[in-house]
Amino acid sequence: MPRGRLLVARLNSTRLTRILSSVWGMSHRVAFVWDDDLRLYDFGPGHPLAPIRVQLAYRLSRDLGLLDSDNLSVVPLVDMPEGLLTSMHTDDFIDAVRGERAGSHGLGTDDVPTFPDMHVHSERVCRATLAVTQAVYRGEADHGVNFAGGLHHAMPDRASGFCVYNDLATSIKWLLDQGVERVAYVDVDVHHGDGVQQHFWDDPRVLTISLHESPRTLFPGTGWPTEIGGEGAQGSAINVALPPGTADNAWLRAFEAVVPAALQAFSPQFLVTQQGCDSHFSDPLAHMSLSIEGQRMSYRALHRLAHTHAGGRWIATGGGGYEWVDVVPLAWTHLLAEALNRPVDPADPTPEAFQSLITRVLDRDPPLTMGDGRDPWVRSWETGYNPEDPVDAAVLSTRRAVFPHLGIDPDPDPMF
Repeated sequence: MPRGRLLVARLNSTRLTRILSSVWGMSHRVAFVWDDDLRLYDFGPGHPLAPIRVQLAYRLSRDLGLLDSDNLSVVPLVDMPEGLLTSMHTDDFIDAVRGERAGSHGLGTDDVPTFPDMHVHSERVCRATLAVTQAVYRGEADHGVNFAGGLHHAMPDRASGFCVYNDLATSIKWLLDQGVERVAYVDVDVHHGDGVQQHFWDDPRVLTISLHESPRTLFPGTGWPTEIGGEGAQGSAINVALPPGTADNAWLRAFEAVVPAALQAFSPQFLVTQQGCDSHFSDPLAHMSLSIEGQRMSYRALHRLAHTHAGGRWIATGGGGYEWVDVVPLAWTHLLAEALNRPVDPADPTPEAFQSLITRVLDRDPPLTMGDGRDPWVRSWETGYNPEDPVDAAVLSTRRAVFPHLGIDPDPDPMF
């Protein structure tokens, strides 16, 4: 089986953890960024992108003892380098953000209402992602994690989809400015990573891969398989548009059928990932059916791929996720645990302190365990595919549209 593929055709999550732990012999130094003022990126009461979801992820990670790990360093925010933000966003747009001008450049909508000091608090998210990016670039850490990042919809000239400035694109641009030649970006948010794709549409140095719900049924209405990059950069954008209702096994199969081969062909020096967890079956803003266990397996796969193809240099951010209590804290705590190589069993109970906090502050029942009680598995694409299956058909569309540009055979013989 080609390098970068899953080890076997069908592998449950427990066996995957055990096998990968036994074959990895590398460092897992993690730069983690936190600043209480990140909560001030806040669109106000009733908005889905509530800061509490990120605060709860931090609290659960702390209560589990992950923040006390010997291989974790909490890094401070860094200053925004001169000209970096203006290299990614137009002057007119930044001026509109500074002036909090509703009705201009996507501001003042239901998705992106204006709020006081919007520029300062939006730029702070970029500074946070840049902090962990710089730590990885300088060799001070192998992996970097920013729960508050992942604002992947922000466009060069406008805000969109809860996102003002694009912290992911800004950090990727910073890496390119340092002379990095190839950066791969993988987005597993349920919504298409349209902003990052747009920022680097014509740049063959950046490979963007997005697995998302079909644009037929979900915002932002982009992310078709035929979106493969601009002139001179064809093959640098990869989009897997999955049907509503896609669950763990099918989603993981789609991931395995596209991402490892693309990363192997591209050979990135850095892997940047957006870990939106709104693909969960209980998320109120989308229609996918992943579990915490399925999302956890995707984190493990991306971690492995970072070591296989990018020298271990992995920058991971949060993103979407609108079930604030039962999903976001658990998912991103598993993300940090994975980066630290301290995996948490989904069957483990959540800490009593965390349960008490949820009951006392939010007056609702807390999650009692770290998972949903599911046991997903992966069936390799190499075992064959069924073109009549909606997920397989979506994968095949993507492979046929983009793989030839990467020098990869898109069409192994079907076995159904």
